[in-house]
Amino acid sequence: MKKIALVTGGSRGIGAGIVKKLAASGYRVGINFQSSATAAEAIKIEIEKADGSAFLAPFSVNDPEAVKKAIGEIIAKEGPIAVLVNNAGVNADALLLRAKNEDIDRILDINLKGAIYCTREVVSSMMKQRTGSVIHISSVVGESGNAGQSVYSATKAGLIGFSKSVAKELASRGVRSNVVTPGYIATEMTGALTDTQKEAILRNIPLGQFGTTEDIANAVDFLAGEQSRYITGQVIAVNGGLYI
Repeated sequence: MKKIALVTGGSRGIGAGIVKKLAASGYRVGINFQSSATAAEAIKIEIEKADGSAFLAPFSVNDPEAVKKAIGEIIAKEGPIAVLVNNAGVNADALLLRAKNEDIDRILDINLKGAIYCTREVVSSMMKQRTGSVIHISSVVGESGNAGQSVYSATKAGLIGFSKSVAKELASRGVRSNVVTPGYIATEMTGALTDTQKEAILRNIPLGQFGTTEDIANAVDFLAGEQSRYITGQVIAVNGGLYI
């Protein structure tokens, strides 16, 4: 029987890469999304064509009641969740003095509170199984900070503190909690940059290239499985040397 993994924000970008990798590694993967049903369905079909297994898990991570209901239904139908990947995130770049209240609330609600809500609902079943891996997708700016991303950086730094605390709370029950901090990854977001912007960024990356969604997915796959059984409370930086 396949182990169950749930990936929030799994319908595109880094999340989609993680979903595909975990499915290829033998997990039955729940693809969480809020509004991009078409993209999520396309990924599910792609996985099934490759003899993998996936299911759709539509719910808003920033709605605690929706999270509780959805995860409860997943566990009842699919079985205990072995791996949770808190990947859902949003951003609205702005200098602090220009940050809008509604943007601040939205970024905090989805990036940080959403991860807290999802983790809280999943770990009780993990504790009963005395095994489980929770992986949080943070960001290099959660470690280094970045002008124009103070609120976003705060949420990503918050994930690190949250993960370390969860690791200490649940280690005795066999549940592990770790963080992956991506640097600049080739996605739709970086694809929108001008050549001049890309060149400026690449000058600060020692390895001289953007990462790929597969680079992040490989790190997540490692932290999800038994090969990382003695790793918890750690931050794995996947940034090409951008921040050391």
